[in-house]
Amino acid sequence: MFLVKTFQLIFKVLNSGLLLTIMAAILFIAYRGSQPMSVSQAPKGMTYFEFITDRMNAAKTVAPSRCGWGMMLSLAALGPIYSIIYTFVGVNPEGNLAKVTAPDPDISKNAAGAKWYEIPDIWWLTIERLSWTMVGKPAAHGCQFRPVKIAEQLK
Repeated sequence: MFLVKTFQLIFKVLNSGLLLTIMAAILFIAYRGSQPMSVSQAPKGMTYFEFITDRMNAAKTVAPSRCGWGMMLSLAALGPIYSIIYTFVGVNPEGNLAKVTAPDPDISKNAAGAKWYEIPDIWWLTIERLSWTMVGKPAAHGCQFRPVKIAEQLK
């Protein structure tokens, strides 16, 4: 009986911790997504959410349309994976994962040895850079989105 109660307590604590972590992540993304982007090429003052809205509108105008939506789906599917890997590599540039990861300008160069509380910001900046590289930067070949519109033009 005591053992069952102990396991139930442990399960409740872990469950509550997971729920709090998910809620904190959602709040962090909501906050950072509504702040101006740090990517130097992005229009001044444009938030990440405005950028994604603009890119979704741009995907509608690309011919063939499956190209634009394919890039957006690629960003949604691969962006989270790459952002975690690139953040880990940026924080641990001498680690084993860094040795097998191709060099990429989207990997943070000045994040080595970051403290645990700095990692969410490093991760967010990596998301912004990856998103810009995938769907914001003008491309000479492949899926050619229109240029990013400044925030005032979106309203």
